Amino acid sequence: HPRDLAMISLAGRDILHAWGKFVFTGIGLGLLIGVTLTMAGVYRGMVDDGKALLDNSGADLWVVQKNTLGPYAESSSVYDDLWRGIRAMPGVAEAANVTYLTMQVGRGEQDVRAMVVGIATGGPGTPGWPPYLVAGRQITRGHYEAVADLATGFKPGDVLQIRRNRYTVVGLTRRMVSSNGDPMVFIPLKDAQEAQFLKDNDAILMQRRRTAANPAFNRPGVPGLLDAVTASQTGNSYVNAILVRTKPGHAAGEVAAPIRRWKRLQVYDRTQMEGILVGKLIATSARQIGMFLVILAVVSAAIVAFIIYTLTMDKIREIAVLKLIGTKNRTIAAMIMQQALVLGVIGFVVGKITASYAAPLFPKYVLLIPRDTGMGLLGVMLICVLASLVAIRAALKVDPAEAVGG
Repeated sequence: HPRDLAMISLAGRDILHAWGKFVFTGIGLGLLIGVTLTMAGVYRGMVDDGKALLDNSGADLWVVQKNTLGPYAESSSVYDDLWRGIRAMPGVAEAANVTYLTMQVGRGEQDVRAMVVGIATGGPGTPGWPPYLVAGRQITRGHYEAVADLATGFKPGDVLQIRRNRYTVVGLTRRMVSSNGDPMVFIPLKDAQEAQFLKDNDAILMQRRRTAANPAFNRPGVPGLLDAVTASQTGNSYVNAILVRTKPGHAAGEVAAPIRRWKRLQVYDRTQMEGILVGKLIATSARQIGMFLVILAVVSAAIVAFIIYTLTMDKIREIAVLKLIGTKNRTIAAMIMQQALVLGVIGFVVGKITASYAAPLFPKYVLLIPRDTGMGLLGVMLICVLASLVAIRAALKVDPAEAVGG
């Protein structure tokens, strides 16, 4: 009906009349929506970091210590000579040792939180090696060279400190991160084993004294026993995992089964490892982010409800006049709901722009995907519709007599 259309257009006129209140409220709502989209992007980034970690490892199977969720979710230690036997197993194309150690990597007076990865002798394409570089070259020496992720801030030629040794950065890679988003630094396996497993001189001396004081290991009739025991207790012949690449045509499950049976080790395929990273490592963070999203949604709904209710109460007499001239309740409700939706659109546009510009500034990777944006828009519209119900209920209770009241 033309009269109804004219009444609905009053919503636009009212918005223009109170445009300042609408704009500033929309900006405030938009900042909340921006934080919501960014929080969703943080979760997506964590999942993407975990998948990138598995992709970049170049492995189809992860062989780790039995009864552990290693090497990323738990500590894992296996002997570094087991890879030879695994390499000879049916269906195995490649097997390579690897170590992972998250620590502070020093550069001068500053340090960077990074995951130090020890890679076995080989070359590009060997499991564990960075698949590509954006600058410099791969590691070619057996000691004291490193390849770092761009996020560390290192450059080719920089010298960094890991434990007691210094390493020269010879190459840079990109998006090589741990499941926590820490950038990776790759060094030769022997150096990484020393950094992670070899004890310092004082610890070795104290361990030797303890062993010498133990009668079980200090038998006069067995020469060399003390030295052998001490060496076994202070050695670095361990790695965190063995990365396995299967031959074409061999399913990961059929290759993993004999390794579990004969080597007495735990073996995870890609699907299982994703389940560990996303379902266990990221699960707690996901619940936290979910709680924040719920809180932000409630706050956003409260803001929209308050501003729409305020605007409605400011024009009680106008609504009474509309009722007096025969305007239908659904037309008045549509007018109020239209205002709420316009406020939601303003807020969403501001929020999307804010999230897009703020995402690169975060220290962790923030992944904004169109699906989350679409769901966010639907969520904002739903919140605005629900929030407008309070104002609509108040408007429908207005007595037309108020139009002629004093």
